[in-house]
Amino acid sequence: MKEKKQKHNDEIVYLTPENCSFEKTDGGFLSANFNGEKIDKISVRRCFPFTLPDEYISIRHGDEKAEEIGIIRALSNFGEDTVKHLTLQMDMRYFTPQITRILNTRDEYGYGYFDVMTDKGAVRFTIHMHGNPVARLSETRFIITDIDGNRFEIPDLSLLPVADQRKIDLYI
Repeated sequence: MKEKKQKHNDEIVYLTPENCSFEKTDGGFLSANFNGEKIDKISVRRCFPFTLPDEYISIRHGDEKAEEIGIIRALSNFGEDTVKHLTLQMDMRYFTPQITRILNTRDEYGYGYFDVMTDKGAVRFTIHMHGNPVARLSETRFIITDIDGNRFEIPDLSLLPVADQRKIDLYI
């Protein structure tokens, strides 16, 4: 019985304008042409979504396996149209409204309830008090993840009114 060899690829494949191009499909997805191979549907993911949002972009097959095709080192290496298409795909995946006001918070039975204004409008959401739902990205920048996995960003806590800062003290 012949044993199948397991394919291992530890080498990072970098995608450049010379070896890869992208185009929008009729269905609104993106396809890629990588080294002459057409890939009908791709997925676009940031490797470092909060610290390097325009660098190290993982391009993957759009199926359930999501096998990586390669990495774009920097979006700036590609043309304006490509950057626009890739950014649109990432903006849909990483939709993160920015909190501009904290209207009310309360905690009850292990949950935190928030009533906030964001750059996308008024939102009410709930966090589980256990499991670190508030991530500190810097001294003043925070990401809050609600119980449904939605993310909300406070770009700079010090820019919020002092009363709003006090409302969130318990959670950070």
